[in-house]
Amino acid sequence: MSQLPDHVRKLVAEIETEIGEGQAVPDGFDDVGASSAGSSASKDGSRDRSRGIAGGQSLGEPHGPVEDAVRQILLEIGEDPDRDGLRGTPDRVHRMYAELTAGYHVDPDRLVNGAIFEVPYSEMVVVKDVPFYSLCEHHLLPFFGTAAVAYIPRGRVIGLSKIPRIVEMFARRLQIQERMTQQIADFLNDRLAPQGVGVVIEANHLCAVMRGIRKPGTIMTTAAVLGLFRTRDRTRAEFYSHLARPAPGS
Repeated sequence: MSQLPDHVRKLVAEIETEIGEGQAVPDGFDDVGASSAGSSASKDGSRDRSRGIAGGQSLGEPHGPVEDAVRQILLEIGEDPDRDGLRGTPDRVHRMYAELTAGYHVDPDRLVNGAIFEVPYSEMVVVKDVPFYSLCEHHLLPFFGTAAVAYIPRGRVIGLSKIPRIVEMFARRLQIQERMTQQIADFLNDRLAPQGVGVVIEANHLCAVMRGIRKPGTIMTTAAVLGLFRTRDRTRAEFYSHLARPAPGS
């Protein structure tokens, strides 16, 4: 079975592991080779690395249905896929989508890697201004912005760097912003069993800027609140007050 392309394998390893945590790219890191009908997905939406994504083609193969599809698109819009500037475009597009959807191949257990610690701390933890880039599943156009993630521990905390990695894991998939927001909240809730979780994402969507309504500057805000963030107004207000506070040095 083919492996993921090197640049995607390295990206997945960067999301999953810290420096010194072990082997950067695990042996037997099999890429997708089966059809999407045979793929398996865990509760958090990650896919078995040995299974497939739509199309059934291994991302490690240099030519195939993806390249053929891109060539057909170029023909449909009246371009010549064999001219100098476009000759390598089908392969570049294939490699680009492999990179932008690398989150499907991240192993959540390797990402967390035991970085959950018993700590007698029960006040709010907030990590904000986490940048991300994702692809809208409706038009395959980018949306990008920042995420703010907060939780109130119940005697367990997660390593700081893991929160941006969690955001990255879910961002590097075909997404809608609402689902991505909920997935991040659910992941932390499942792993930490905290008193509450809050996630707020603000993003610009190119599908609203480049096409359709064409309104530059439009920002979409989504929130997911669980536990005390949902049931206690004071907790939710504290979370939002942290988001309004400028970062140090800004």
